[in-house]
Amino acid sequence: MSTAGKKTARAIALAILSAVVGGCTSYQPAPKAFSEATIQPYRLDSGDRLRINVFEQAGLSGTYTVDQAGYVAFPLIGSIPSRGHTLPELEGMIAAKLREGFLRDPDVTIEVDRYRSVFIMGEVGQAGQYSYVPGMTVQNAIAVAGGFSPRANQSNADITRKINGRIITGRVPISDPVMAGDTIYVRERLF
Repeated sequence: MSTAGKKTARAIALAILSAVVGGCTSYQPAPKAFSEATIQPYRLDSGDRLRINVFEQAGLSGTYTVDQAGYVAFPLIGSIPSRGHTLPELEGMIAAKLREGFLRDPDVTIEVDRYRSVFIMGEVGQAGQYSYVPGMTVQNAIAVAGGFSPRANQSNADITRKINGRIITGRVPISDPVMAGDTIYVRERLF
């Protein structure tokens, strides 16, 4: 092989090596917004089921779901935009609408009856959609999904999370908290 051929082969080998190494580092650690989001008040989104109680109004009290468009359909006042709001904000919005000609001084309380699901994919025993439980960590979620597969990277996982309307993916240790609606991906280990 000529000197020019060796240089070309070496250049190609270096290009492939840098592409492989670059591919290994394409994911960055989770941005600061990931951990900040876990300590913020819970924000509602599609799939959350709410227990809404209007004091002394049995006909209005019940269980309601945030629909795909982000609204809760409530008797007398229609659809209330709920996506992105906290429970106290939604309580205030419903109470304000009920004051507009329906009730004099409504006392509205809301609890989350069922949180939206988390999705677990990759190297786990049973990938799928699972119920979120407050306080859940990545490790708890993986346990619910049947644990790690034999080929799983057991030190961290990738989480895709909606934060302030943006979808962000970051790599986190398995001890990190999970939020309702997260998608967890457990990668295959390299060796």
